[in-house]
Amino acid sequence: MLLTVLNITTAVVYLMAAIAAWVGMGRLQTTEYSDAADGSNPAGIAKILIWLGIMLHAAALFDAMFLEEGWNIGFSHTSSLIGWLTLLSYVVLGNDARLTRLAALYLAPLAIVAALLPTLLPSEHVVVYGGWAFRLHIGVAIAGYALFTVAALHALLMLFLEKRLQSGTLNSFDSQLPPLMRVEKLLFRLLFAAFVLLTITLISGVFFSEAVYGKAFTVTYKTVFAAISWLIFGGLLLGHWLAGWRGKTAVRWTLIGFVMLLLGYAGSKFVLEFILKRI
Repeated sequence: MLLTVLNITTAVVYLMAAIAAWVGMGRLQTTEYSDAADGSNPAGIAKILIWLGIMLHAAALFDAMFLEEGWNIGFSHTSSLIGWLTLLSYVVLGNDARLTRLAALYLAPLAIVAALLPTLLPSEHVVVYGGWAFRLHIGVAIAGYALFTVAALHALLMLFLEKRLQSGTLNSFDSQLPPLMRVEKLLFRLLFAAFVLLTITLISGVFFSEAVYGKAFTVTYKTVFAAISWLIFGGLLLGHWLAGWRGKTAVRWTLIGFVMLLLGYAGSKFVLEFILKRI
């Protein structure tokens, strides 16, 4: 019961952050105000609420996932954790006002769903605690998915900004978004870091398959989709460094690779836990 209340409280805080951010953007088009996070304006309130939501969300995840008998890596909880890491990554990376505002505008609504997911779709897949290498494997895998999620969101942002630039319809609202070149540069940094984590996850997964799933490593839909994603992201990074791939090409292959990864992990795990009723 206490965990449910904490999840709902977290979702309400995220909702308030999103509302404050949108109110602030509305004012920005008519007047100027400071971005200082001092609670004196909607932008400052949104930043405070985002950080409060992140801390509440972390407390809820810690209580739900770290059990006495082991880790709960059920679909709902790991998806909520990935959502939390995505928002946290964006806020940490957004060391200027524009990226932080973007997180409050567009990621807070997604974080609401992530916070409520364990309550709306309760699931449990407990694995016993292993050694440091096993824990590292789980942590690296989840961090990799979170970074790929941030990269996919960056790709969508690139697509939006590029269309606005080409159509010549930029306005005061768009001026508060990060420059296109900065978003693209950050996209490839994210892709590289996430690609390294995915590589480590695939290699270490061969050794820890029995500990996590109770059977030796076998080729499954999840591993096939993960391998396809690895090839797509690896090819995109190679093409960027050797042939200068960027723009729409980068956006297209980033989103395709992310969809493959999403189908491999979230899709298969959801089907196993909620449709086939097994883990």
